[in-house]
Amino acid sequence: MRPHVDQRQAQVLALVRARGSVRVADLAQELGVSPVTLRRDIEAMAARGEIRRMHGVISRVEGGRAAGAAAAARESASVPAGAGAGASAEDRAGAAGLVVGMVVPTTEYYYADVVRGAREVVEARGARLTVGLTRYLPGEDRTQADRLLSTGADGLLLTPNWDAGSPGPGEGAWTAELPVPTVLVERWAPPGHPAAALDRVASDHAHGAATAVQHLVERGHRRIALASRATPTTPRLRAGYEAAVAALGLEPAPPWPAAGADPLSDAELFARTLDYLCEAVTAGGVSAALIHSDTDAIMLIPRLQARGVRVPEDLAVITYDDEVAGLADVPLSAVAPAKREVGARAAGLLLDRLTSAGGEPADGQGGGQGRGEGPRQHVELLPRLTIRS
Repeated sequence: MRPHVDQRQAQVLALVRARGSVRVADLAQELGVSPVTLRRDIEAMAARGEIRRMHGVISRVEGGRAAGAAAAARESASVPAGAGAGASAEDRAGAAGLVVGMVVPTTEYYYADVVRGAREVVEARGARLTVGLTRYLPGEDRTQADRLLSTGADGLLLTPNWDAGSPGPGEGAWTAELPVPTVLVERWAPPGHPAAALDRVASDHAHGAATAVQHLVERGHRRIALASRATPTTPRLRAGYEAAVAALGLEPAPPWPAAGADPLSDAELFARTLDYLCEAVTAGGVSAALIHSDTDAIMLIPRLQARGVRVPEDLAVITYDDEVAGLADVPLSAVAPAKREVGARAAGLLLDRLTSAGGEPADGQGGGQGRGEGPRQHVELLPRLTIRS
């Protein structure tokens, strides 16, 4: 039978006091409890000032909270010169020694800048960033989150593998049950879903798509298509695109081909996009398109021209992402989400939760999600349209 929580925490405190410090992973094994269960105990005990946490290790506190605060201040003083640029001394002292875990699909392409922005803020405040990669594999986001928690992460920046950018039926409730403060990054959950109560920072892709449509209308186009394969960004792009078409009174483009019963390969998806755009121009009266992503647009344009669709004479193109649009043989105008700033804002919000006074739950909810002061935040950053000749 598992010991009562009070007894278990008393065991933890006794072991830490006897040994001075102990690794969280070793302690979980010794007590025969899961790392997640132990982290809940550590969260509560650290909030009461009974122990200190740092890099997967908990240690004894001499003199309670005052000694813990003094130790944090000493650690901040040892941060290398330049590591705290842009952060106040108080911020660095509060965050010194904290570990931020970040779960992302990849550190390439779109997420390279997201991770870079998070890392800059975390390191500027004297904390440390550790990353788990999922490669969009089913269930891997939870596996990576548990791994980062077991190795000492104090809070999580989380980008779950939700195909539509938001959880499907029966998906994602575990994110709201994590024992540490968690911020969703470039993901959202609908009202009523447990994850909707989490802090989140994301790009407003709907606004980005609408901005592209509005610009094309200002250039005289009245029938505009959206060409995007199915990605977590696509639903928000289509929502913004359709809203702008309706608000501006535009003529609708031919509908996007319906998905078949069997999944298509990348080559088949690309061929379908090419066929759609050719048909939209030659038979559907379309004169402009928003194409997601840059790489698809750069590959599509010469194939469109080979089939008699001139760009930009017959089809004006704006791309979405702006990773490589400026490197096309004819540089392409593009909508650029504020990827680096998304990572920076998310990291700053998480560190604020972790270092706010008291560290007690602010809303009475369980686990670590209520830690910190103030209401939860849903932050959306507006993408920027870059016009190129």
